[in-house]
Amino acid sequence: MVTLAACDRRDGTVAQQSALQLTDIKGRTVSVPGPVSKIAIDDSRYLVALSLIHPDPVSLLSAWAHDDNRLGAEGYAQFLKASPELADLPRIASSAENFDVESIIAARPDVAVLSVESGVTDAQIERVEGAGIPVVVLDFFADPLDDLAPSLEILGKLVGREEQAREFLAFRKQRMDAIARRVAELPEAERTLVFLEAHAGSSPDCCNSPGRGNASDYLQFVGGHNIGADALSQSSGKLNLEYVISRDPAVYIATGGPHLAARGGFVVGPGYSEQDARESLRKVAARRGIADLTAVREGRIYGFSHQLLNSPLDIVAIETFAKWLHPQVFADLAPDQTLATLNSRFLAVPYDGAYWVSLKE
Repeated sequence: MVTLAACDRRDGTVAQQSALQLTDIKGRTVSVPGPVSKIAIDDSRYLVALSLIHPDPVSLLSAWAHDDNRLGAEGYAQFLKASPELADLPRIASSAENFDVESIIAARPDVAVLSVESGVTDAQIERVEGAGIPVVVLDFFADPLDDLAPSLEILGKLVGREEQAREFLAFRKQRMDAIARRVAELPEAERTLVFLEAHAGSSPDCCNSPGRGNASDYLQFVGGHNIGADALSQSSGKLNLEYVISRDPAVYIATGGPHLAARGGFVVGPGYSEQDARESLRKVAARRGIADLTAVREGRIYGFSHQLLNSPLDIVAIETFAKWLHPQVFADLAPDQTLATLNSRFLAVPYDGAYWVSLKE
């Protein structure tokens, strides 16, 4: 760490301000005067990460992508209830859209926190940094098993909450290590073949799926194997129904949420009872082709909230998947208690509601 001379705005005197020297997820060395008080984020799920380590995460924002769909309607409502000013903050492009240099410069954040999957180019980063705004690239979603921990550490350093970031990461690591030890003792032949259908039932054509990375890595970690990882080289894409049937997975997991209600897909999460979610899952699993899978015929049918899956709270998904894939090995896991602990011990804005379900009562 080095120090920079900075002008005190109250009396014009020169003070020494610390500067953070960071290496971001792209391997870039970035100097950020810090800790900072105003950041721009291109993914609303960074609000969840900030909520883990700061009591008032919205107070840290100068701009965000207004991609409230990634939080879910109820999740967004919870943030708005705590901080109504969130709705009026300047908007920048989300990581799912074309990168917009001008909107970031106009927001004048202390630092722009961008997602590795945003597609931002080196030339665009240079333009933002040329305007005096450091750019830090993080990743909570594309390769979470490798990138989530260092990304949260960096975020903690940026906002002066390093201790809180370390505390959460220790909590997560303890649980992940316990799962990894048991999975290491499983024979390779007991690795469970899984079909995870993302945004299940959202369109008439089959089927959205994670490819390499992301949720496929979670399933591999807990002793499973997602069939999408064998067919899709990118992080997500579509599988055809014939391929799914030919692989005949032993476990079927649907992801969905309130955003699929209008399209007749799988709904789960706040605003839906466990019985509502179970009936929705039953409908999705009864579709042509899917109903004939061994997983469905034998009742190994599960549903998980897409918002909670693609989340810095991934330990909840990891524990839930472990319990579904190897129920005898992980009979003692209680992901509902883990989420309750996250709510009481870490999260400034809690996650309330039923976020996963199976067809078994």
